[in-house]
Amino acid sequence: MNDTDGVTGARTPAGGLPRPLQIALGVVLVLAALMLLRSYSGIFGPVFLALNLMVTVYPFHTWLVRRGCPSALSAIIVALVVFVLLLLMLAGFIWAVNEIIGMIPQYTGQFVALYDRLISFASDLGLDHASLTGALGKIDPNSLLNAATSLLSASTGFLGGLSVLVCALVFMAMDTAGFAQRLAIAASTHSRIVAGFRSFSQGVRSYWIVTTVFGLIVAVLDVVLLQVMGVPGVIIWGLLSFLTNYIPNVGFIVGLVPPALVALVSLGWKQALVVVAAYCVVNFVLQTIIQPRFAGDAVGVTPTVSFVSLLVWGAVLGALGTLLALPMTLLVKALVVDADPSARWINALIASDPHDADGAVRQRS
Repeated sequence: MNDTDGVTGARTPAGGLPRPLQIALGVVLVLAALMLLRSYSGIFGPVFLALNLMVTVYPFHTWLVRRGCPSALSAIIVALVVFVLLLLMLAGFIWAVNEIIGMIPQYTGQFVALYDRLISFASDLGLDHASLTGALGKIDPNSLLNAATSLLSASTGFLGGLSVLVCALVFMAMDTAGFAQRLAIAASTHSRIVAGFRSFSQGVRSYWIVTTVFGLIVAVLDVVLLQVMGVPGVIIWGLLSFLTNYIPNVGFIVGLVPPALVALVSLGWKQALVVVAAYCVVNFVLQTIIQPRFAGDAVGVTPTVSFVSLLVWGAVLGALGTLLALPMTLLVKALVVDADPSARWINALIASDPHDADGAVRQRS
């Protein structure tokens, strides 16, 4: 039976702390954990990415073993497949950035002319020309080249974690052979935690596969659209669209800006508006209407939670956190919410399908 704190009036669980103090302590522990992860983001981020990749391709390992392939050899093959796919994506990203850098000088004159027209148009609206010139004079169209070069330099910083990622993949591949047995042993004493990890594995596997497939579809549609309109560099923009599709919520905007700017300076503002409208339509139809039907419960959280997770994990893990935002949220949800019967009511607030959470609550009642 619960006691009552005579000072605060808060209900105190027998042998426990007052509820307000529990909440405050929980907030402090969460903030401390986030700060710790941020301090070691250069290690945790690549290791967690490696875990995601190995979890995603683990069914391929079990398929090879069922076909008679030795478990150790199957683990090596799976690791090699992951290495190849990862290197292809990194090479594609670096190639796309290099191509963008090489393309910018071709449109410097057009950017200068566009800049002058914007200044003139603003002056015609009655805005003070001197103030505009002073505020915008610092914007040098030629600085776009320097910005892109800086972006490439920053992207090479991401490659600094590649050694950690490669090492993590090697050691995880070595552990793959006995992973099922280890998980079964752990389930005998901590069944809820293991069930939560299995739920995370299924969800994150579906998430990466579905995101990759729909990223390819979106990229192909974007390439066809841009090719029909005559926008230069369609392969670059298609590859950029595919890669940015892994960034939830705002990824398509990142992939939209470069081709829209190129269409603006090379074809005109009407064609640029068509590019923006077409990108928005494709993104809405495929990623908002169709993709969730195939993804099922892979994401399992509301769009608001997805967006907040992007901000939080991006701030904690940096650029890599934008790619791992949803998998990190899935892990926290599986191990903290789904694995704890007393915390599953939170699903009613964050789950993409509240009926499932409502059913789970009624079942416990």
